[in-house]
Amino acid sequence: MTQVSDFVLQRLSEWGVQRVYGYPGDGINGLLGAFDRAEGHPEFIQARHEEMAAFMACAHAKFTGEVGCCVATSGPGAVHLLNGLYDAKLDHQPVVAVVGQQKRLSLGTHYQQEIALDQLFADVSEFCQMVVHPGQARHVIDRAFKTALTTRGVATIIIPNDVQEEDAMPSPPRTHGSVFSSVGWSRPRVLPDPDELRRAADVLNAGKKVAILVGQGAAKAESEVIEVAELLGAGVAKALLGREVLPDDLPYVTGPIGLLGSKASDNMIQGCDTLLMIGSSFPYSEWLPEEGQAKGVEIDIDGRMIGIRYPMDAHLVGDSKETLKQLIPLLERKTDRGWREKIEKDVREWNDLCDRWAGEHFGKTINPQSVAAELSSRLPDGAILTADSGSGTNWWARHLKLRDGMRASLSGTLATMGPGTPYAIAARFAHPDRPVIAFVGDGAFQMNGMNEMITIKRYLDRLSGPAPFVFCVFNNQDLNQVTWEQRAMAGDPKYPGSQDIPDVPYAAYAELLGLKGIVCDNPKKVGAAWDEALSAGRPVVLEFKVDAEIAPIPPHIMKEQGKKAVKAALHDPQATGIATKGVRQKLTEYAEHLPGRGRK
Repeated sequence: MTQVSDFVLQRLSEWGVQRVYGYPGDGINGLLGAFDRAEGHPEFIQARHEEMAAFMACAHAKFTGEVGCCVATSGPGAVHLLNGLYDAKLDHQPVVAVVGQQKRLSLGTHYQQEIALDQLFADVSEFCQMVVHPGQARHVIDRAFKTALTTRGVATIIIPNDVQEEDAMPSPPRTHGSVFSSVGWSRPRVLPDPDELRRAADVLNAGKKVAILVGQGAAKAESEVIEVAELLGAGVAKALLGREVLPDDLPYVTGPIGLLGSKASDNMIQGCDTLLMIGSSFPYSEWLPEEGQAKGVEIDIDGRMIGIRYPMDAHLVGDSKETLKQLIPLLERKTDRGWREKIEKDVREWNDLCDRWAGEHFGKTINPQSVAAELSSRLPDGAILTADSGSGTNWWARHLKLRDGMRASLSGTLATMGPGTPYAIAARFAHPDRPVIAFVGDGAFQMNGMNEMITIKRYLDRLSGPAPFVFCVFNNQDLNQVTWEQRAMAGDPKYPGSQDIPDVPYAAYAELLGLKGIVCDNPKKVGAAWDEALSAGRPVVLEFKVDAEIAPIPPHIMKEQGKKAVKAALHDPQATGIATKGVRQKLTEYAEHLPGRGRK
């Protein structure tokens, strides 16, 4: 007779789960035995930490469109899952977590590792249920998957360890209280109200300067977004989670928006008279048009999120692709292309400025912008790009130009440190033949990325291969993004007590584990270091010694932030370097307008 744990894994397989990320513990002993008996269907992938397992499950959902799955033991293991699950919740990714619990007999006794897991997971989960009877397992699993897929969120299944080891009951007893569920789900076709579509078309047709902002909700609507942009003579800015919606080589794609954004995006937003938001919950109002400046149309599949970022004149609740298909026949092609021509000119100037910023080094230290810029032209076809949270995210967003077919993601809404490395590992498991490249700051790499290099060692035979697999580490011995935020947002100088971190030999550590380690500390050899990493044939830790004093200059500097940055600089330990390099970067921005500095 098979156990409940065997049935659970069989049901996961029936739902299409091929691998489950997790870490062992006695609260899931029954499941671990079942994984052994399952012989890889599904497979247990051992991460170094449950948080990393949850990040991997989220990344699997992002890069495959399937439900990601993770598993953890009771008590502390369950607690560790939370940050990764919140990443999935806030970025709207379907993830199912299976969590162990103490025996039913001991619940409520203040037993060792006993935690009220239903309460712990209540906020992060769209569905959370404990299996207390073998006949319950079937419908709890089925509801978890149906809920995760429908809500694009997290579902949590809690299974006491004694239930895991009971005899399986694939079909509940035919008695009052039993329900009989099935595996299966289909994506609905969600369309907005026809009258609202006509209202949206009227707004867009009347606009003379239309700006489009896309997020990850537009990911399946590339051709439709392109057609709308062409009809309306609009430019398209991309929220960070929408990086892969359109390739960056389209001349009217203005790139990222916001603090990490481009001047081309900022100019477009500040000058538009109509805003079309598609599948994005971009929250920063200071980077959107001023209230009353522009008419607005928004498309979002979640009616709870429609019209809560900017006052909209038409609210299209529906799937982006299907909604745009209905909207396109109602749109009129704009004959005046002056607005589009200005956008394309701004894009060319922004790209040129980024190249000039990246090409300027200060002494013998590497300008971190050049790390991304040198990779951009070398990006292999079909590359999957991940990023952690930190100052390196600025360069990932601004200087890497995605081509058609490339994928990219990061922790968008939670913006947590830590996911860049596990995202890349999950991407490689899901797509072993595709190049995978992660941008990680030294702070995030020390926090947990270094540990996950051991996971790569554990599965080295599967994760190696001709397709590049590179972890690019920005080594500046500073928690750099927070340092700049201290200066610009709080008006405080850098506080070394919280911001300085040790100089760790990351590449040497990789070599100790049997991976490839490369160190680059010469500005003239950045491109050569990338060439070596991309041709290594095995996982690489590529460590760049970069300058911590290169400011992530926003598209425009808010008056209050400028005042605080000046105040902070008066007592900052790096004041001289910041001032010198910041002035030179700003001068580079205006180089074409200075005597004798025009481009040849």
